[in-house]
Amino acid sequence: MLDSIPSFARLVAELAKFPGVGNKTATRLAFFLLRQPKGQAEALAGAILDLQRNTRFCSVCFHITEQDPCALCCDPGRDATLLCVVEEPQALLAIERSRSFKGLYHVLHGALSPLDGIGPEDLKIAPLISRLEQGGFQEILIATNFTVEGDATALYLAKLIQPLGIRVTRLAYGIPMGSELEYVDEATVNRAVEGRRDI
Repeated sequence: MLDSIPSFARLVAELAKFPGVGNKTATRLAFFLLRQPKGQAEALAGAILDLQRNTRFCSVCFHITEQDPCALCCDPGRDATLLCVVEEPQALLAIERSRSFKGLYHVLHGALSPLDGIGPEDLKIAPLISRLEQGGFQEILIATNFTVEGDATALYLAKLIQPLGIRVTRLAYGIPMGSELEYVDEATVNRAVEGRRDI
């Protein structure tokens, strides 16, 4: 029935392309947008167009930006000897929110996944190595996800970086704050025990 309304069906089809959004959710969102004042719908459409027109990737770190290089790369208050490598811009934002890292960043835009046909040439690894070869970095913190692909990417990067004489570290992983051991899966407990440190 809704297919007979082309503009509604088109919006549902476009919304369903978003990650994690199926047909039901897309239909619910389309009805929500339909009920909004015209100005609100135009503001949303304008924000999407502005994002497409004005946002690009930083030529240095490959984070999203409207200026090139980005504000993080241009910040003189950041530690230029420390570089954090992340898979996606979302991970960079999560680390920034924690206020625990004061160095620079490099965004790979993915992780190695041979089964999905994603190799080193598909990621921003070559520009990373070029940055490191220019000198100045004393430590590289690899902050890839704790997945099979993230771990494989971390190991691959460590093998490339270590011959450059730069210290390579990995984010610690283990049991989240506030967790009870009895509810934590075995692999996480195992990693937490293996990664134990002095107190």
